[in-house]
Amino acid sequence: MAEQTESRVAGERRGLRHGPGRLLVTLYGIFTVGAASRSVYQLSTRFDEAPLAYLLSAVAALIYAFITVSLVRGGERARRLALGCCAVELAGVLTVGTWTLVDPGAFPDATVWSDYGVGYLLFPLVLPVTGLLWLRRARPEPQAPGGG
Repeated sequence: MAEQTESRVAGERRGLRHGPGRLLVTLYGIFTVGAASRSVYQLSTRFDEAPLAYLLSAVAALIYAFITVSLVRGGERARRLALGCCAVELAGVLTVGTWTLVDPGAFPDATVWSDYGVGYLLFPLVLPVTGLLWLRRARPEPQAPGGG
């Protein structure tokens, strides 16, 4: 019984930012900075050239930032919010990726999610899938009835 409690407490302490979660935090942090700086520059200097693409890059940066903060913060509520954001991110990558292939003229300049993130070595496609898998795996185990 004591071993189970110690194991559960150690698992809660490790949280979402340890093991594979640490790599996700690092990658999401890098993508947050990259997408945010790119979109701020593009929105402030070239907005009229491709407003939709630049706004989508800003949205991607916000999603990346929220996931990064959620992973660092930890806890069940943060895990569920990050899970939802990863699902939104994956939907965005798939939607924008398909849209850029079907109608390339709709995006005069690339977004982070254009062509499924091929300009970023497909990391924008791989990250949310990996995040969803990790966050599902990191779900706390249900407590036994009467367990503390």
